Amino acid sequence: MPTNSEKRYIPGLEGVVAAETRLSSVDGQKGELLIAGFPVEALAANASHEEVAYLLWHGDLPSPSQLADFRQALAARRSLPPATHALLRAAAAEKIPAMDALRMAAGTLNLDAGENLPFTLLARAPLAVTAYWRLRHGREPVAPDPDLGQAANYLYTLTGERPPAARVRALETYLNTVGDHGLNASTFTARTIISTGSDLVSAVAGAIGALKGPRHGGAPGPALQTVFEIGTIDNAEPVLRHKLEAGARLMGFGHRVYKVRDPRAELLSAAAAGLYRSGDAAQGGMPLYELAAHVEKVAVALLEEFKPGRKLQTNVEFYTALLLHGVGLDPDLFAPTFASGRLAGWIGHCLEQQSNNRLIRPQSVYVGERDRQWQPLDQR
Repeated sequence: MPTNSEKRYIPGLEGVVAAETRLSSVDGQKGELLIAGFPVEALAANASHEEVAYLLWHGDLPSPSQLADFRQALAARRSLPPATHALLRAAAAEKIPAMDALRMAAGTLNLDAGENLPFTLLARAPLAVTAYWRLRHGREPVAPDPDLGQAANYLYTLTGERPPAARVRALETYLNTVGDHGLNASTFTARTIISTGSDLVSAVAGAIGALKGPRHGGAPGPALQTVFEIGTIDNAEPVLRHKLEAGARLMGFGHRVYKVRDPRAELLSAAAAGLYRSGDAAQGGMPLYELAAHVEKVAVALLEEFKPGRKLQTNVEFYTALLLHGVGLDPDLFAPTFASGRLAGWIGHCLEQQSNNRLIRPQSVYVGERDRQWQPLDQR
């Protein structure tokens, strides 16, 4: 083990390799995201979310019979334990944020779970979100429809109505796009927890706590609010310039890894355009999409003017906000919806960590005082 003087502190673990994984590969210079070897562009707009979850857990896309069994296993577990319902009712009475309700509920999702906890968590966590949202707004939870898949049930249990196909496809594309993304903060949290020999529920609950932070999963709402604040195409340049002159951060731009446009932004931009163009968006239409696209263009140009060389390009959060708004979600649901998509990846990473586990235990560099002398309490 290196001595204290030999250790090198790297803030944020920048560039430190802490795991080997077959789940995803992120190349920030090329703007490339691979999911189990597939370009994310090949999966997101074509696959069901069940197919992507199966791929992350097993390493291959399912056959028709395997996919049918996978869907059936999820459908059989789509019910919340009574204790979870009681907790969500209590949380709704306090009107806490939906992400907090999900974090609290996560620790109860294994009650009455039986075997196959990964299926139980993937099936139940989205239900906890939608049940809470209905309770918070004075409505009873809706039982899931066994004939609907993961994305469609999310919208159905939220509204009580069968969603149009265009909304389901838009949401499914989003869930697939965010299913896994390297060793991000929440995934690293999940792997660290499971490496200690702890359980999958604890790992998922910890990951939700990490995702809740605004520097990881909590920025889509403010990104959309900026578009609404601008209101018209003519306002984009003066409003954004004023924000940058005041030192404000433009939410939805810049990424720790990507130095070019986030490939997920490209996918979600196309998915949002398709949804708004279809006429089936729950709220908003093509004028809103066109405004957002113009805001993106102006923001990227101004960021290069104000912060030259920083390469602050559009990230996943900008078009996440626009797409989820079109699907009909309130901004308070954006982060827990993100969690519902990332859950498949968290579970996949936990299973991968367990298959060849070594306790994740990094070192630290001590920078405090030395050779201090103890003084009894009456002498201090």
